[in-house]
Amino acid sequence: MVPSENAALTVETDQTISADRSRLQQLLENLFANAVEHGGKDVTVRVGDLKEGFYVADDGVGIPEGEREDIFEAGYSTAEEGTGFGLRIAKQIVDAHGWDIRVTDSDDDGAQFEITGIDTPE
Repeated sequence: MVPSENAALTVETDQTISADRSRLQQLLENLFANAVEHGGKDVTVRVGDLKEGFYVADDGVGIPEGEREDIFEAGYSTAEEGTGFGLRIAKQIVDAHGWDIRVTDSDDDGAQFEITGIDTPE
């Protein structure tokens, strides 16, 4: 649901989680859209496992450490045409599920969003 001509998505997990399906889809779409908007049209996005969760990482420009808390605030955007609502909505979805989200550097020097505190079905 995220338009892009050259972006690539790699899913490195087959993990099952309990979540509201439409809200989880919106969370992933917002994180993917953020990667495309800030990482460029050739960005590669990876989804993989973490202990008690998963990550969404890209090989874009990353997020400076000093801005990492601000990115979840409503209206915060570094893009000229950005609304600043995508990552705020992502955080609200994570919070509504009782999970945690943080951003760090990816292995490819881009951004990595880590969603943890997830109970997986047994």
